[in-house]
Amino acid sequence: MKNVVKTTDIPGAKLLNRGKVRDIYDAGEFMLIVTTDRISAFDVVMNEPIPYKGIVLNQISKFWFEQTRNIIANHFITDEVKEFPSPFSEHEETLAGRSMLVKKANPFPVECIVRGYLAGSAWKEYREHGTVHGQQMPAGLKNSSRLPEPIFTPSTKAESGHDENISFDQMVAIIGSTYSEKLREVSLKLYQYGAEVARQKGIIIADTKFEFGLLNGEMILIDEVMTPDSSRFWPAKSYKPGKSQPSLDKQYLRDYLETLNWDKTPPPPRLPEDIVENTSRKYLEILQILTGKTIEDILKK
Repeated sequence: MKNVVKTTDIPGAKLLNRGKVRDIYDAGEFMLIVTTDRISAFDVVMNEPIPYKGIVLNQISKFWFEQTRNIIANHFITDEVKEFPSPFSEHEETLAGRSMLVKKANPFPVECIVRGYLAGSAWKEYREHGTVHGQQMPAGLKNSSRLPEPIFTPSTKAESGHDENISFDQMVAIIGSTYSEKLREVSLKLYQYGAEVARQKGIIIADTKFEFGLLNGEMILIDEVMTPDSSRFWPAKSYKPGKSQPSLDKQYLRDYLETLNWDKTPPPPRLPEDIVENTSRKYLEILQILTGKTIEDILKK
């Protein structure tokens, strides 16, 4: 039987927030983040869950949290359900593999996006203006071209509706120059590290999004890290500039939705079974490539 959790209800636990994908609970001094199998595209949550997706996101984030501690501290404490406080420790069947106990931090109201390649909205902007996020780029770049160097392109973090791209100066106006400069520096370091690790495994990380918070005055990495929900993953062996790339991430679903006569507002269209299955397969494939673990390895712990 497939492992599918669309929503959670932990009796006796206080739900702090139910986001597009994550259910967040109060755990006293800490928080418990449960990554469900909900999937959103164009800021709309689909009706159909993607089997195993939550486990994939949780385990890839855990992998990167452990790998990047020397660059910046993060909020991860443990994903061992038996180590969770009550009542969470009593819900192994629901929480195994897809949840983590984390430190409470005050999130910065910005998303820190790093782009190493020309894709998505960046490609659209370049075609129209020759810029990416307002930054002038060399002439002659193609769809999916590698940028001369990775660039930092922040956005707002909208509570509802769409996030909006902002300039670095606008970011400074929101959170100040000291934090802005530090977030840019750390985001680029994280991307460069992750891109090199992935490259050795045959994967190009075209772009990715990071989120950070403050804990006792210290900046830490939070949320999710270099997952198929927050990144574009391209198989290096099939990479060829001049076209959209096959991907092991959420882009597969977005591409399908772009073929429909849908205005990208709720209600979402129904997802055919083969689209759900193929999306799940792509998530499981990138899990194994990046972490070396299969879903069976994780669930039999």
